[in-house]
Amino acid sequence: MKKLTLCGIWQLQDSSNTANLEVQVPGSVYNDLLQANLIEDPFYRDNEKNAKDIMRKEYRYSRNFEISEELYNNDCIELVCEGLDTLTTIMINDRVLADTHNMHRTYILNVKNYVHAGANEIAIIFHNSLDYIAKKQEEFHLWGVGTTVDGFPHIRKAHSSYGWDWGPQLPDAGIWRDIYIKAYNIGRIQDVYMTQHHTEGQVELSLRLNIEAWSHTPLNASVTINTPDGQELTIRNEVTAEQQTLNLTIDNPQLWWPNGYGKQPLYKVVVGLHAEGILIDQQEYTIGLRTIRVKQQPDAWGESFEFEINGTSIFAMGANYIPEDNLLPRATTAKTEVLIQDCIEANFNCIRIWGGGIYPSDDFYDLCDRYGLIVWQDFMFACAVYDMTDAFADNIKQEAIDNIRRLRHRASLGLWCGNNEIESAILDWGFPTTDKMKQDYIQQFEVLLKDVVAEYDPNTFYWSSSPSSTGSFDNPSDPNRGDVHYWDVWHGLKPFTEYRSFHFRFCSEFGFQSFPNMKTIESFTLPEDRNIFSYVMERHQKNDGANGKILYYLAQNFKYPKDFSSLVYTSQLLQAEAMKYGVEHWRRNRGRCMGSIYWQLNDCWPVASWSSIDYYGRWKALHYFAKRFYAPLLISACEEGKSVALHVSNETMHSFQGTVSWQLRSTTSDLNQEGTHITEVNQLSSASVIELDFSDVLTDDGMRSAYLSYQLEDSLGSIISDGVLLLSTAKHFMLNQVDIATEWCENDKEYELKVTANELAKYVELELTKLDGKWSDNYFDLYPGQSKTITLNKESLSKTTPFEALQASLTIRSAVDIADV
Repeated sequence: MKKLTLCGIWQLQDSSNTANLEVQVPGSVYNDLLQANLIEDPFYRDNEKNAKDIMRKEYRYSRNFEISEELYNNDCIELVCEGLDTLTTIMINDRVLADTHNMHRTYILNVKNYVHAGANEIAIIFHNSLDYIAKKQEEFHLWGVGTTVDGFPHIRKAHSSYGWDWGPQLPDAGIWRDIYIKAYNIGRIQDVYMTQHHTEGQVELSLRLNIEAWSHTPLNASVTINTPDGQELTIRNEVTAEQQTLNLTIDNPQLWWPNGYGKQPLYKVVVGLHAEGILIDQQEYTIGLRTIRVKQQPDAWGESFEFEINGTSIFAMGANYIPEDNLLPRATTAKTEVLIQDCIEANFNCIRIWGGGIYPSDDFYDLCDRYGLIVWQDFMFACAVYDMTDAFADNIKQEAIDNIRRLRHRASLGLWCGNNEIESAILDWGFPTTDKMKQDYIQQFEVLLKDVVAEYDPNTFYWSSSPSSTGSFDNPSDPNRGDVHYWDVWHGLKPFTEYRSFHFRFCSEFGFQSFPNMKTIESFTLPEDRNIFSYVMERHQKNDGANGKILYYLAQNFKYPKDFSSLVYTSQLLQAEAMKYGVEHWRRNRGRCMGSIYWQLNDCWPVASWSSIDYYGRWKALHYFAKRFYAPLLISACEEGKSVALHVSNETMHSFQGTVSWQLRSTTSDLNQEGTHITEVNQLSSASVIELDFSDVLTDDGMRSAYLSYQLEDSLGSIISDGVLLLSTAKHFMLNQVDIATEWCENDKEYELKVTANELAKYVELELTKLDGKWSDNYFDLYPGQSKTITLNKESLSKTTPFEALQASLTIRSAVDIADV
């Protein structure tokens, strides 16, 4: 096999001849025009509103390339387009090769009769998708969620590129993934499917090869496995049929585990095809040896829904992932690795790829394999209905096949899910529905996609929709079966405590909004824009009425902030506390509930949203809270009136022995009660370890100044989890002015900051005004007599800064600073 890349320099022209540029492929129209300074930054202020119409033109990408005599003389020459966004006409040497209409597909096109040895030209014309969907919508109306460009379900393009309730309407176009020519002689490996058979101390790896040959030359197939400890296993057989199976036995296998349960050893598998001793084709894969299934069994509460890895049921902890940038070329592997590392730092073991965006790159899954994140993989359908014509069915079937074949060998792949929220939308969202709509839904998600997964990846679980119970419109939001998206907190304006009314089997969406970091807000605003109801701030808030919702919840929980910066800070506290209520409750009920995947991990542009990490990679308070509430060993408090239960959740593979300590104190009196309790909590379980009743020492007024601090210590006396519970709402709690003292020190890799407080300090925020960095902890609580040592990794800093300048850049605030009175 020979490969000729077509990535690199191309020419870009638009249909009005206002642009004629030398650009880089992979790329996109918006990105290319922005780099050439031909458009304003669509993320700045309200520029988005003018940027959409840029895509009403056609754009032509073209380049020349050379075909050598050696390459031309191969039996098969194919053009491979891994990502074309979206409606294109491909021309080779002024002849139309193909029209494409799906950005999620890999197009493989035979060009043997279109190219010649020597100089060739390729041109790809990208057609106007906005007018296309408008015309289609006039012909046949399809429902799709609001805040988007009407008609988006008519095209197989990232739905969120037409807008979402967190994203702008910027329907880009371009060659967004690699493009190249492949040439084969004699034969090739057309497909490889691997199945693992696990027994005690062994894994048999079965490889089913599909071979295509163009001559009668004898062929041999080989498989080589490189183990994590450097061993090499090889088998080589004669090819006797178009489909052939090779089996290898791996002794003493090193099993792959999700983050927190074990290591992530990876095996390299190389499949070769040989003719007369010469290697003519080769495919390489990286796999992990593990069993994985979604366990559904009847029980006392209904039916379980949990990931079982290597025979062990785990509590899934993570968040929902959306495209990292509306301008896809700006989402680099380096940025993605930082994001995945951020997930691991926050103790994630799972990540859900939401169905309204894109199937991420191979690099994304490489990272999930390496770091240990189970991937809940949606197919790219969300919050819409589709017209199941024969052409549409053929198109999405091939889309599914392309992506299943690309991803099915991944250690991290946990399940395939048909769509996001469509089953529940048709049943519960109140828009007009028809019998055809329901029939098309069943055909698309419970027949076609289910059958494709069964054929091409029978070893991976298929789930027709999220949320769902069993499918077929059978109460898809049933709290006792399947997975649930719970939005009564936020959209339904229910208080945070409402999470405790439900014990979902698996909560795959729940969320709460906040504003991004002040530095992020400053990147898209002028000073006069910095009011949450200003025109520009509302342009960067895509969920109708959401800024008002933030204020609604703020009024329930905090005093009204004294200024804009304080409001931004308080919004992040609200978000973090909301998610903490839900997650800690579900972890306390491990066994009944077995998954918490909050909405959402990241942003695609600078915006007020549900994310825990903003567009520039800055951690909000929520991500620091997630690091604590997703900790393998967690102590949490569940209060009811003047009673408090302390629970320990142990999501490790070992039983835990340690000490639970607690202290009841007051900010206005000398109240001081405390206690300790030796505890043992079994592995992979949660238990209530102490029940406290303070009704004999607390008056109703006294609760406004009383707080409970609590700690979980290991057998060596190290605190591994702690918290502070206010016994009244924060807005009514009697906080005193606080002095927070700091002591700095430095070593080769990090700075250390020791912090102490003379009074209770709630939600202590450490912020660097002139640079960015990731603290080991932030938005934490401090009480008198306690000290915390926080580290700042030097590699996380956005720029090299002298130690003195770093110290001067630090600002600290806490909840008492939110309001003047």
